[in-house]
Amino acid sequence: MSKPLNSIRMRAESNGKHISGAERLVPIDQLEVVAAEMVQRALRHSRGRAEQINISVEEIAPAALQFGCLLDLHNNQVQSWQQGRELAKEMLVNCTVNRKVAELAIKLLADGAAPNGQSMRGAMLIDADSGQRLEADLTRGVRASRMDLSADALLQLRSLLAVHGLDNAHVIEALTLATKVVHAPTVVAEFCWSDDPDYLAGYVASVKTGYQRISWLKPMGEERGGRVFFVRSSKERLGYLVAWLERQPYLINRVGQINPPRFWEEI
Repeated sequence: MSKPLNSIRMRAESNGKHISGAERLVPIDQLEVVAAEMVQRALRHSRGRAEQINISVEEIAPAALQFGCLLDLHNNQVQSWQQGRELAKEMLVNCTVNRKVAELAIKLLADGAAPNGQSMRGAMLIDADSGQRLEADLTRGVRASRMDLSADALLQLRSLLAVHGLDNAHVIEALTLATKVVHAPTVVAEFCWSDDPDYLAGYVASVKTGYQRISWLKPMGEERGGRVFFVRSSKERLGYLVAWLERQPYLINRVGQINPPRFWEEI
């Protein structure tokens, strides 16, 4: 890629509460259209209309880009959010996360991981063996940023997702973010469910298992949610990890497999 891209990022708030966020890596001639789309998203979000919208743009030199292949998507259909959480726990254990740590992470997301009992603005960093919280700011957390799909990869992905009824922004953006996160140095796995009150799905992701979408992880109307990045990192490498997650431009130019749904019976 010879021409520079631009990192465009949007964050929207209302009464100090996070409403919506989005980001892309796009050529300069697409900035105006993408910025307008982000503003519309902030004004029409299910969590309410934004009162404050911040948009930032930063040019990315071609040499700074890292490229990757999208994780394979596995679509797990469960019968209840309780079953979904049990399945997520077992998947995290399969990713080598300690069982007690997996249980702790689920409880933190359910109870609200920020000090005020609400969702964090970013992700928790949790040691996969001890359960220790490693993020410097327990309200802000760590924000994975500066990632996107190439135009060709996005077209291919949308075509594949449409076959399974999954061609929507939630799936595309989460799959893109998870792909960058699990390829970060010392990251073992990621776990997430949305803080949008009407979006109940989430996922467990790792290089080992791919993107394991779980159809139901919380009750309808629940706004508490967020992300957990499970890591095995020395204190010396932790700063590098956070900088990589937040600042390394990562463009996905290849698409993995989109697998048919697997239906889990309630136990």
